[in-house]
Amino acid sequence: MGSKCLVWAFGTLLLLAATADAQLSTTFYNSRCRNLTAKVDEIIRRTIRRDRTLAPALLRLHFHDCFVRGCDASVLLNSPRGGQGEKEAIGNKDSLRGFQVIDDVKNQIEAMCPGVVSCADILALSARDSMRAFGGITWSVPLGRRDGIVTSAAEANRDLPPPFANFNTLSTLFNGKGLSDKDMVILSGAHTVGFARCASMQTRLYSFSAANPTDPTIDPTFAAQLKRQCPQGDNTTLILNDQTKPSDTWDFNYYSNVLRSKSLFGSDDAMKRNAAARKIVLTQNKPGSPFSAEFANAMEKMGRIGVLTGRTGQIRKICTQTN
Repeated sequence: MGSKCLVWAFGTLLLLAATADAQLSTTFYNSRCRNLTAKVDEIIRRTIRRDRTLAPALLRLHFHDCFVRGCDASVLLNSPRGGQGEKEAIGNKDSLRGFQVIDDVKNQIEAMCPGVVSCADILALSARDSMRAFGGITWSVPLGRRDGIVTSAAEANRDLPPPFANFNTLSTLFNGKGLSDKDMVILSGAHTVGFARCASMQTRLYSFSAANPTDPTIDPTFAAQLKRQCPQGDNTTLILNDQTKPSDTWDFNYYSNVLRSKSLFGSDDAMKRNAAARKIVLTQNKPGSPFSAEFANAMEKMGRIGVLTGRTGQIRKICTQTN
């Protein structure tokens, strides 16, 4: 292919990408489902009043969706072959929560505006609205995503950041999704809320290496505290992500935990293992922290990963299955 053709092809790809991105708009449904955002917010606020733990769960569900095939609600799909969808991936199985919330929102929106609003947009709005109800953190959610029709456990196992990943691995995974190292450090701050399953800490606490069964980078007193909550072989107990505060609140305390070696995962500890990342951690961990504002920016950016727009994908009638 000649140089002019290459330039033309590259320019066409950029134009298509820009066109797709431009189709995401906060007013996308104004003419076809005017009360959409108010209705989703109403349902989610009612849900979080009943069970506050669902807010971080919905945030995580949105994150795990966007990192596999983009923000296309593929994580909500049941696998037609059984055991091979994203729900069955190592990082998702018996771990993700909030599916029933999205189904409830979808059913009510379908009754109001049949066949109009995608499951992907409902998931994006629900994650934002749940965290706004939970801790006052909010961000803009441009709309217009369409739903994917493929779900893959293999792709999820490949693309989701594992809890034991080092900085270079995390950087590669996030950069591959169009997110910067700063986005990675900021989005990791979501671990200031929510719960983790003891299964994700078994290796770090009991079989890190032959020389060090417990990861030596964990504060020893903190490691002992975790072992009391997560005995060896316990793969089911849920414990708070942030063990250093009395209640589950949205704040920048995650970064304090990283610096004090009191975070749950090796991937959390990795946030201080790179000079540039450590500077970001230090910037977040202080009075007047920019964390919430920067988290909002990173979430809007994440919500644009690999979106399907226009005529690609579909508007699924039921979020767990394709049309």
